[in-house]
Amino acid sequence: MPIPSPSGEGGKEERGRVLVVAGSRELIGAAILAGTAVLRVGAGKLQYNVPASIAFHLGAAMPEARSVAMPETPSGAIAAGAAETIAGNAGKCSAVLIGPGLLDEEATGELVAALLRRLEALPLVLDAAAMMGLKRHRELLARHAGRIVVTPHAGEMAGMLGRDKAEIEADPAAVAREVAQEYGTVVVLKGACSYIAGPGGEAWSCGHGNVGLGTSGSGDTLAGFITGLMARGADPVRAALWGVYLHGEAGNRLARSRGLLGYLAREIPDEVPAILAEMC
Repeated sequence: MPIPSPSGEGGKEERGRVLVVAGSRELIGAAILAGTAVLRVGAGKLQYNVPASIAFHLGAAMPEARSVAMPETPSGAIAAGAAETIAGNAGKCSAVLIGPGLLDEEATGELVAALLRRLEALPLVLDAAAMMGLKRHRELLARHAGRIVVTPHAGEMAGMLGRDKAEIEADPAAVAREVAQEYGTVVVLKGACSYIAGPGGEAWSCGHGNVGLGTSGSGDTLAGFITGLMARGADPVRAALWGVYLHGEAGNRLARSRGLLGYLAREIPDEVPAILAEMC
């Protein structure tokens, strides 16, 4: 299941453009981590749509990206009224990531629903708060069957489904398969062993990695890897599998060079270009 490779003469457009819809006043860093991962995995261009109050700061922190200010709620979340503008920007992109650093679940749920109504034929990754309205968006998700990847850990999956976390942890492989088939999404159920399931019933597990990956911001980098790989042309299942593996392998290399505990999420993406060079 190789990752699509650009031709020797291809430029950044050939490797795809990613739109990251992310961030809040309290979590600019989540957007930075996700966007860095998008670029480190080889996507060609990066654009952010973020709350207006952080757009300038994010643009200064990420000189490789375009940072576009969106209308925001009083709490600092992207307002649902921004959906039309975001959808227009997404139309120029190869893949879209929604969720890192979006703290207001109610506002984010309204925004995600509005975007699912407007976005057509684009691969999407839903992460963090963007996943919480999954049950309410069943009909909207059906329009995007096979094109969406969701990336919950057990606690987020429990919140998505209205179940106890212990029930999810009792049989994570079965839950990942169930959700993938019921909602038509690719599911990455994160944990010490991650379970990846496709809407056709196919499933994989990956225990590659180590306990040090359980650190603040690590999930943002994984979501960025998957989105960047989709922008390069990988289908959602393939992008999810490679993203999980690259995330784990980066953690293993950091454990060897830094130590098992204490390496940072910001260091994870920096390991990936060398891993890809060796493997691809």
